[in-house]
Amino acid sequence: MKMNKFFKTSKLIYAFALLAFSFSFTTSYLEAQESSKPKKQIKYKKARALSTSTAKKMAKVYEALEVVDDKGELAPDMEIVLEILTELRDDKENLKSYDRSVMWNTWGYVYFSDGKYDQAIGAYEKLLAEPEVTIPLRTSGLLTLAQLNLVKERYQKGIDLILVWMDEVETVTAQSWSLLGQAYFALGDFKKSRSSMETAISMAELEGYKPKENWYNLIAASIGELKKEIGEKKALLLQLDIYEILVNLYPKKLYFLQLGGAYGQLGRERDYMITLKAAHAKDFLDKESEYLALAQLLLLNQNPYWAAEVLISGQNKITTRTETVVDKVTKKETKVEKTGPVVRNTEKNLKLLADSWRMAQEIDMAIPVLEKAAKMSKDGDTYVLLGNLYLFEDRMEDSIRAIEAGLKKPKVKSRSQALLVLGQAHFELQNFEEAKKQFRAAARDENKRIKKTANSWIKYAENEEIRVKNLALRRDFIQQSQAKSKAKNS
Repeated sequence: MKMNKFFKTSKLIYAFALLAFSFSFTTSYLEAQESSKPKKQIKYKKARALSTSTAKKMAKVYEALEVVDDKGELAPDMEIVLEILTELRDDKENLKSYDRSVMWNTWGYVYFSDGKYDQAIGAYEKLLAEPEVTIPLRTSGLLTLAQLNLVKERYQKGIDLILVWMDEVETVTAQSWSLLGQAYFALGDFKKSRSSMETAISMAELEGYKPKENWYNLIAASIGELKKEIGEKKALLLQLDIYEILVNLYPKKLYFLQLGGAYGQLGRERDYMITLKAAHAKDFLDKESEYLALAQLLLLNQNPYWAAEVLISGQNKITTRTETVVDKVTKKETKVEKTGPVVRNTEKNLKLLADSWRMAQEIDMAIPVLEKAAKMSKDGDTYVLLGNLYLFEDRMEDSIRAIEAGLKKPKVKSRSQALLVLGQAHFELQNFEEAKKQFRAAARDENKRIKKTANSWIKYAENEEIRVKNLALRRDFIQQSQAKSKAKNS
């Protein structure tokens, strides 16, 4: 069976765990709190002392294995080790069973240290076959043999050995259950993997230490593999619980994004937003898409000012990204490294920032952003929107210039709406003839609402024009009367 990607990573864990077993293979690993699982009563002969001859030879082996160099680093004299062990192996028929078990135990360690896993497996199997093997040697040998089989991707064999080991030892630790869970996952038995890892976590909590990060990851991965069986929504809810734990125990960007993604899939947009905000506060966001997603969620939840602040923080954060550049002549594509802001000043991003400021009623902040976007735009809508903002700020000349620039573009989403705004700007400047011209043009739109609005503006402009003219005439009449009166009195 091809090794699962997750389990390949775990091979390093196995290798490290195996290194912890010294040639003496002490039982410290087994000396933990007892599990509630009832144990099979195994009776072995009491440990015997090594024969005098074997003890002397093994002492030399242990001494050779503990040799250190000038730097104080371990540098075993393997020539002596192999020479003595080979001598013992060749004379194994004359050794006591207990002597042979110690010898095979040491051979297993030597083979493992040299990366000869198959030979190590053979040595430990011979160890277990000895009738006078002691309980400590047997139990440590069982677990080591299980781990070696897992490293060799013999998952079912490894699992069988772990289960035998669990049945024989006085204590089954959280670590042991996690090893079993990883083995089941590699075998593809995701139900048992999940159950084993949940047991490992429960035992770790009882033993008084924080469960390991990868234990939760394995549960989440197992649930993902079982989603067809248990249902996608239920699987997502179960994974969400795991991500919430990971965010609290091991706050990393990946877990914030996984948690946020789960909230998003469940339609819990506010929770999604809160999660991304927390990730942003921890400076975990480093991709443009992440900043844009958070900004859009903030807008969706009526937080436009924060959306703008998030986008600006992305503009100020510098990163290096790989981009594809196409030669205009050869059309050849090349990869280049470019350094710049995470949130780039593209038209789309600038529009989003401007919208955020506008929705936050910060029009003076929105205008310069939209001015930059308008210069990049191929259509006229950005200029039209800019014209609207200028109108809101009583910048009528600027509004007229912006809208006229937009109308010159080949594409405007609603020309009639743009004409209405243009007419209003002229109206405010009391350019009534030009205003009516734009309103009449807008009134030709087939949209009844726009037509009605345009016609209302036409009437209003006509009346206002008459009113302004009358006021002018009255003002002139008053001025003339005052002048005549002054001349008469003089």
